[in-house]
Amino acid sequence: MTVLTERSSPTPKPDFEPEPKSKAELITFGLVVGLPLVAIAAAVPLAWGWGLGWTDIAISFVFYVVSGLGVTVGLHRYFTHGSFKAKRPLKIAMGIAGSLSLEMSVLDWVATHRKHHKFSDKEGDPHSPWRFGPGFVNMSKGLLYAHMGWLFESERTNREKYAPDLCKDEDIVKLHKWFGAMALISILLPGVLGLLLTWSWQGGLTALFWGSIVRIGLLHHVTWSINSICHVFGEEDFQTRDKSRNVWWLAIPSFGESWHNLHHSDPTCARHGALKGQIDLSAGLIRIFERLGWVYDVRWPTPERLAAKRIA
Repeated sequence: MTVLTERSSPTPKPDFEPEPKSKAELITFGLVVGLPLVAIAAAVPLAWGWGLGWTDIAISFVFYVVSGLGVTVGLHRYFTHGSFKAKRPLKIAMGIAGSLSLEMSVLDWVATHRKHHKFSDKEGDPHSPWRFGPGFVNMSKGLLYAHMGWLFESERTNREKYAPDLCKDEDIVKLHKWFGAMALISILLPGVLGLLLTWSWQGGLTALFWGSIVRIGLLHHVTWSINSICHVFGEEDFQTRDKSRNVWWLAIPSFGESWHNLHHSDPTCARHGALKGQIDLSAGLIRIFERLGWVYDVRWPTPERLAAKRIA
């Protein structure tokens, strides 16, 4: 008879980090969620006649694309799911780009998302809209919770349990430690660029408004819509263990992430929009990286792989 000891049966790691989110972090989350909504509401009168120019549009567009693809290609398809392998300079660049989104550090983002996949739409899922059950009232509460309410939970997903590989990566640990500085750069740099390009304080302020506040708010709500809307509304093409759906009108702003049904059916697949007419800009960028020799061992979908999971 074998006697189990502490060495042969180690204590399982808890789901959450021992240090919860501080009040300062929760207040910061509140500002990050609330201020962009106020800013977007003020966008129309600000843009009417003044307060918006081609410089603002260009800066906002570039920062949205860089930080957005940093999330979809970097944080999601590469760091979380290992859909491809990348050379070290690109790995670091994707980590920086994803951090500029101000969503979470690489470690926290990956740990949270891996836990989501483990418990998708079941107890333990950090942000399932089905948390309170079916029915109009429960689903309304669930959608709000999945969209942004979960960010105000004090518990922090355990990094060593859900992202042990990244906790051992010195580059990623450094990016995690420098997340605050990169967030500050992401907020301030658009305004600085606007000031330098227009050589006016007004140009700096409008670039700060559009390139930081509005851009960050829009990107956050598009990302959160994948957690909320794409787990309630839309179409199913592939078999899954959860309620993930495809939402076509989010495909462009989410860079292909809203083809969410195939992603949950085959999480390591590098392309989420694999059917005819499904535009997936993130997959297109991965293809470019592959042709340049910056990434390799890309897990592209094959007809056989798709057919095996397709709903008849």
